[in-house]
Amino acid sequence: MSDVLFELGDDHVGVVTLHRPDARNALTWGMYAELERLVREAPAAGVRCLVITGADPAFCSGDDVRQVMGGGEEGRAPLSSDGGGGSGGETARTPRLTPAADALLHTDVPVVAAVNGAAVGWGMELAMMADLRVASERAKFGELFVLRGLVSDVAGLGRLAQLVGREHAAELLFTGEVIDAARAHEIGLVGRVVPHDDLLPTARALAARIAANPPLAVQKLKAGLRSALDPDWHDLGRWVSSTLGELFRTADHREGVRAFLEKRPPRFEGR
Repeated sequence: MSDVLFELGDDHVGVVTLHRPDARNALTWGMYAELERLVREAPAAGVRCLVITGADPAFCSGDDVRQVMGGGEEGRAPLSSDGGGGSGGETARTPRLTPAADALLHTDVPVVAAVNGAAVGWGMELAMMADLRVASERAKFGELFVLRGLVSDVAGLGRLAQLVGREHAAELLFTGEVIDAARAHEIGLVGRVVPHDDLLPTARALAARIAANPPLAVQKLKAGLRSALDPDWHDLGRWVSSTLGELFRTADHREGVRAFLEKRPPRFEGR
């Protein structure tokens, strides 16, 4: 069975489900590439609104630490061989916005994130790349990059402060704190919190309401919001990719990953 599932309803709502539940839907290079493909091909498939969710118990736990982050071993900086990639997938190539982020941030198809559990690391980035976020009462959010000696991807820098304000954004980014659904709603990270069993029906109903509207007008509205509010994602992506290329080579990054895998507190040295 594929690690990324897709279903298209008669209401023109497409549902993408990250389906690697045993790994809490941690993203592999193949999953990044499939997510990118589905988002880019959504308009041609007749999708007017896209819902992205995860197979329980998590939404997405971010990058697969062993495959994408090299397991904390020296000399094993991430390298995407298939052109996919998340927070670090292009560090060994010309710095640029990674393809999955590029697809999500530039599609004119509205995207609803149905956050059913933990959305941490690139999982939180993925939620923020959506236009609307509906959270289960079980959802949790965390920008964990600093705990691995890294910076976030572009959404943590270019969208988080829009949603929650600069001070809350700085606290989440600088501490790596994980917050629950109630706190996420309180600070404006998510639009609504619903009982877990109501999550997907609520997200689908919202998406169906959007999809029932004139698609060209909805697409233009999304493009207008992007023009009015978003930074130059490609420019920011080049900065993130270049900076990650530096940080992946640090001892602190390797220590952060090893400490996570060994389930112990990290010992950072600033090198």
